[in-house]
Amino acid sequence: MTESAQGTSVPKRLLLATDLSARCDRALDRAAQLAEVWQAEIVAVNVLDLGSTPDQILAWASGATEQDLRQIALKELRRNTAGVSAPISLRVERGNDAAEVICKVAGEVGADLLVSSVARNEVLGRFLLGSTVEQLARSVAQPLLVVRQRARQPYRRIVVATDLSPGAHGGLQAAARLFPGQALQLYHAHEAPLAGLSDRLDAVKSASVAAQQACEALVGQTPLPPDTEVHIQCERGAVTATLPAFVRQHDVDLVVLGIDAAPGLVSTLLGSTALRLLQWLPCDVLLVRSA
Repeated sequence: MTESAQGTSVPKRLLLATDLSARCDRALDRAAQLAEVWQAEIVAVNVLDLGSTPDQILAWASGATEQDLRQIALKELRRNTAGVSAPISLRVERGNDAAEVICKVAGEVGADLLVSSVARNEVLGRFLLGSTVEQLARSVAQPLLVVRQRARQPYRRIVVATDLSPGAHGGLQAAARLFPGQALQLYHAHEAPLAGLSDRLDAVKSASVAAQQACEALVGQTPLPPDTEVHIQCERGAVTATLPAFVRQHDVDLVVLGIDAAPGLVSTLLGSTALRLLQWLPCDVLLVRSA
């Protein structure tokens, strides 16, 4: 994203990463909805995979050239995006590492936001582990929107999850910038310090008060548009357990995760809390790396 776009405006160029599977239709629909609202253009990219569609498999088995396979993929991509009203350009790329190719294209076209979905070959209970989306989460510099749900309406219920690290500012700022005028829920899960049975109630109450105050301080210290409405929700427990339950209970549409790390340096984080949230949250997830 350009320097001015980072601080004051919505994205103007979205990169849609698609493997041409039916699941990616959800990412396409969401990208189209966002592009219409933001008056943005879409670059749809497919990294050529010989096994992505039946006609590609048959063509390859019949001795088709790589150029023939590119044309098949491009035709399928054109068919899938035919109903999109926003300006859209199509690219079919070749490479051994899909995530690396997508990151390269994102840089070439100046994408402000990447949009994708879960892997075509996900296994129940496995979700993003080892997938292209996981690799994108680890390496891409731009915000990454992982789409799970159908785009039946614009995002209404938006939660910004925070661990109160410096990266939390980036997630809150991004949510306010991308969805101006939309009420935001700042969510923090904490665990009470271990204590003896007689001290436990006091410890829990003290930890809850401290968490609330820390969230209030975060909101106060984060530069936000003056009309931004932020509600604070603090819960006790492990965030990987409490946040998915909160999302289901309150029909949350989008969770924003702020990551305070440079691309390529987040393997530890994404191997633990953030990756588990990407796996287990039942809604769309926006991963934002702090500047």
